[in-house]
Amino acid sequence: MYVPHFNAWDDQAAIRQMVADVGSAQLITTGPDGYPLATLLPVVWRGETVIAHLARANKHWKAIGADQPALLVVTGPQAYISPGWYAAKAEHGKVVPTWNYSVVQLTGRATVHDDVDWLQGAVDELVEHHEGHRDARWRTTDAPEKYIRGQLRAIVGLEIAVERVEAKAKLSQNRSEADRDGVVAGLLAEPSPDAHLVAEQMRVTGGVSR
Repeated sequence: MYVPHFNAWDDQAAIRQMVADVGSAQLITTGPDGYPLATLLPVVWRGETVIAHLARANKHWKAIGADQPALLVVTGPQAYISPGWYAAKAEHGKVVPTWNYSVVQLTGRATVHDDVDWLQGAVDELVEHHEGHRDARWRTTDAPEKYIRGQLRAIVGLEIAVERVEAKAKLSQNRSEADRDGVVAGLLAEPSPDAHLVAEQMRVTGGVSR
């Protein structure tokens, strides 16, 4: 991933929190014909391992060999940045549109799991991740055991041993304070919730990668 020094993001706790908040990733591997395969998956990242699952009917998993290299791409809030928001537009006009975003790429080796007991543990962990904060949380034990076991047979598990973490926060860090203030104001006036989230990220970082 191309990461200019001012967009480099090395706050490991914040990186993990973003992955947890997004909760999904694009799994990208290479098929036997050399062409890339991609599937959006729910993920849980714990320690140096990411667990996920995909539908058994999805042929992607059949193209994943033992310890095959895999890339997981987790994309955070993103938004178009209008050059009209920059203070520099009125000063010299030498401004162009851009795109602000945060992204995490996890690279590692993938292992497919077809064992129902492993899948039960993976699904329970995923459910707990999303249900744990609820007062009336749902658990797989709330459904008939036979039904759950049948559902587990319709999916295949995936475990990625993470070898490299790359993160980028492109939040106008290379612009002046006046330009950044203009971008934040412009984003907050947009109807897109993502635009508001990007503005909040810019406020938190102060336009400086952390």
